[in-house]
Amino acid sequence: MVAKTVCVIGLGYIGLPTAALVASNGYDVVGVDLNHYAVETINKGKIHIVEPDLDAFVRSAVSAGKLKAFNEPQFADVFIICVPTPFQEGEGTPQPNIDYVLAAAGAIADFVRPGNLVILESTSPVGTTEKISEVLGVAGVDITKISIAYCPERVLPGKIMAELVENDRVVGGLTPEAAKLVADFYRTFVHGEVLETESRTAEMCKLTENCFRDVNIAFANELSLICAKDGINVWNLIQLANRHPRVNILQPGAGVGGHCIAVDPWFIVARDPENAQLIRAAREVNNFKTSWVIDQIKVSVADAYGRLGRKPQVVCLGLAFKPDIDDLRESAAVRIAEALVSGGYDVIAVEPNINNHESFRLATLDDALQEADVVAVLVKHRQFATDSVRKKLQALEALDFCGVLA
Repeated sequence: MVAKTVCVIGLGYIGLPTAALVASNGYDVVGVDLNHYAVETINKGKIHIVEPDLDAFVRSAVSAGKLKAFNEPQFADVFIICVPTPFQEGEGTPQPNIDYVLAAAGAIADFVRPGNLVILESTSPVGTTEKISEVLGVAGVDITKISIAYCPERVLPGKIMAELVENDRVVGGLTPEAAKLVADFYRTFVHGEVLETESRTAEMCKLTENCFRDVNIAFANELSLICAKDGINVWNLIQLANRHPRVNILQPGAGVGGHCIAVDPWFIVARDPENAQLIRAAREVNNFKTSWVIDQIKVSVADAYGRLGRKPQVVCLGLAFKPDIDDLRESAAVRIAEALVSGGYDVIAVEPNINNHESFRLATLDDALQEADVVAVLVKHRQFATDSVRKKLQALEALDFCGVLA
């Protein structure tokens, strides 16, 4: 099959870059999202999220007539599902929620024709690609005449447009033939190697990659707790330890956030809680680190109250889940700020990558530091790591939870 038209379901942090990249490689792309503002913005050649270089790709694709956005699916040769897969929180182990994926599969059923490719890119628990096949089959699609596969993204926010092209990809088909056809499609715009396997292995591969990161971050975060108790500078310690030729410790932070690393390990734990003990422990360590940070800020506020005789002004530097992006999903910094606000503390948030937030009073860095009694550095944004800002933070005796002052 020679694909000509691609329909991307979900125009968020992965779907829109994917749609723009595919369009830049000569395909006619229709993007689909329920968010009317996102659709209107994209059709003007603009973007509703922050990602370096994405605006140029979208502007060019829309101007060339290669990318159009809609609120409902359209006919296409290739369908790519890029919708959220959150987890359901409650008592016990968080459970994966694939409702959006299944809804997307149901939505495209009337538009899928023999010879089409149906691809899931959303991070998903093992077996989800098979469930897409079931949904399409129940809706009347002859699944023996289409190719269904899983191909997870492997990108870093802030570098998405480059990594979509450069990174290797894993394609897991429900059949070997599906894997090959979908892999051949990706090879038309991916410069990295495209590796073929079956769907369950590909699904587990994505989860494994993020669990590996989570476990290693948990080691760094646990180390930071131990060092804090003993009065040791953890960043200096890690720098020295990493001089060993076979040691590469990651950097601790205020916790772990984002739509992948903070979520995906639970998909494995939920499926096999008996054996996923290290993976669960890492999640618990990283979640505890956030609670520990909240407690440290509260202690500092109590000390400031004793000195000032009034309610101190707390400034939280950073809300995004990682440096230099606008993505607040599952952000540890947001959880910390929310906990302080709900606890009755006066909080100003500084987040250079967003313009407003419904829960927090936002201010510029300079204005916030003018009012600050207690400063907590939660995200290592480049704006906070300049020499001049570092001097101000040192003078304010800022609580540094991400190594800005290291």
